[in-house]
Amino acid sequence: MRERWFGSTGRRVPEISLDDVSDAAALKKAHEEGRPVVVRAQSAEAVKAALVRPEVACVVVPDSKRDLLELDLTELTYG
Repeated sequence: MRERWFGSTGRRVPEISLDDVSDAAALKKAHEEGRPVVVRAQSAEAVKAALVRPEVACVVVPDSKRDLLELDLTELTYG
């Protein structure tokens, strides 16, 4: 099981990894249990969809999609 650091507490907690944010129940359950949610995104739209969810701790992208690291999130969100 993968773990992530929990803020500045120095604790490591199990993370939940998802391919998208369509499973609202899994997001809510993980958030209530204090488990960080990491979403794997393949497109700009998937990055945006993940980051608008308050339960999502971070979004990761594959090496083949490194251009997603350069997204202007303000432009993507507000046009």
